[in-house]
Amino acid sequence: MADMKKESRLTFWESLIIMLVMFGLLGTMMIKYKMTPQIPILLTFTLLLFYGKSRGFSWNELQQGIIDGVKPGIVPMIIFVMIGVLVSSWLMSGVIPTIMVYGLELLNVRFFLFTVFVSCCLVGVIVGSSFTTISTLGIVFMGIGQVMDINTALTAGSIVSGSLFGNNISPLSGTTNLSTGIAGVDNVFDHIKTISHTALPSAAIAAIIFLVAGHTGADPDMSLVQHIINSLQSNFFVSAWMLIPIAILILCAALQVPAIPTLLAGSITAIVMHIFIDHPKFSEISNQIMQGYTLHSSDKKINAIVSGGGVSSMLDSISLILVALTLGGVLLKLGVVDNLIGKLQQQVNTPGKVILTSILSAIGVNFLVGEQYISIILPGTTFRKNFEEQNIKGQYLSRVLATGGADINALVPWGVSGIFISGVLGVSPLVFIPFAFYVWLNPLLTVIFGFIFGKNYQKDNQAIPSEKLAKNLD
Repeated sequence: MADMKKESRLTFWESLIIMLVMFGLLGTMMIKYKMTPQIPILLTFTLLLFYGKSRGFSWNELQQGIIDGVKPGIVPMIIFVMIGVLVSSWLMSGVIPTIMVYGLELLNVRFFLFTVFVSCCLVGVIVGSSFTTISTLGIVFMGIGQVMDINTALTAGSIVSGSLFGNNISPLSGTTNLSTGIAGVDNVFDHIKTISHTALPSAAIAAIIFLVAGHTGADPDMSLVQHIINSLQSNFFVSAWMLIPIAILILCAALQVPAIPTLLAGSITAIVMHIFIDHPKFSEISNQIMQGYTLHSSDKKINAIVSGGGVSSMLDSISLILVALTLGGVLLKLGVVDNLIGKLQQQVNTPGKVILTSILSAIGVNFLVGEQYISIILPGTTFRKNFEEQNIKGQYLSRVLATGGADINALVPWGVSGIFISGVLGVSPLVFIPFAFYVWLNPLLTVIFGFIFGKNYQKDNQAIPSEKLAKNLD
């Protein structure tokens, strides 16, 4: 009982001021001074830690808050490492180059935007990273679009839309696995099944728009595409056999094997094939798994397109998740989150309202801070209790976090995703944002479906009011 009193020592207004000051500090340092997110978060965490101590919390209590905050991110962080291993193994073996060659050969220039969207969807699902898809196929399609004199904004919008759809429903996606971890969903495929209810209709609508907008009777110069295909074929073993690791991944998905063994199976299969085909040294494989694969050919553009992956490529993301979870754990321990949510409890009393409030919270964090992982972690830890009190299944919270947290970040001009996409594709965020149709539609359908079908999201279709729950516990 004493612990409960300690954890509720802060008042509502004190908690509100803490959150406003925190977001002000984070936003100023990250947006105005363009600091990497880890440092502002660590600074904010430090100030919050000493403030908690000054308000009577013991170091042991604060340390326990850190431990409790980090726990939900342990498995997602391990998965991030596995994703780095998978990408490097698929690059070195030729799996990803094979996917790219087949995708480019199937490119239909008369339905360019539609083909771009579908290609990015497929590669995004297989690779599990919107950033990887955008920085590989995205660059290629932007160049082809310019040759064909296709509207640059529409081309960029189709690339972003397809890449984020693939990222949403891929079991390899970092944001997908982080969202499921924060929401307490044990099986990532439960999340994928749930998010597909909004992602597939959103993708279908976007596909129709790109199909109509991108139809052209032009017969452009496809020498750029052929050059890329020839370069990939000359540097990698491109064959249908290289699709075996993908088949293994799909089989594991069908059998609902957890993410970590699924990723390991895909990586090991690719590495074994690489050993039999190219006979590399084991030290070389080890270095590429750790540092990532780097192609050394005479074509610098191809080198940039098919290089990357590795454990080291994920360390920056892992450190960001770690410090963000640490900050969230201290906020929870001080009672800041509970104090702020307490004022919403009477209003957030239906599944639809819970979903709307939580997704608006994720969007708000995105625009205040501009960082997708924080936009997943903070709203996730904040509203998980509300979802539990409404007896809503965890995968509906993870869907909110993936759409309102990960997706929306691409629509924030100063957000990490927005800046990355702008830099890679060479267009202003304000150019592609209006035409990233899928990214607009998915969060919108998430809210609409929440109000229409919200009662079906509850376990046994029966909510458990907090008063009744407390009585039962007594």
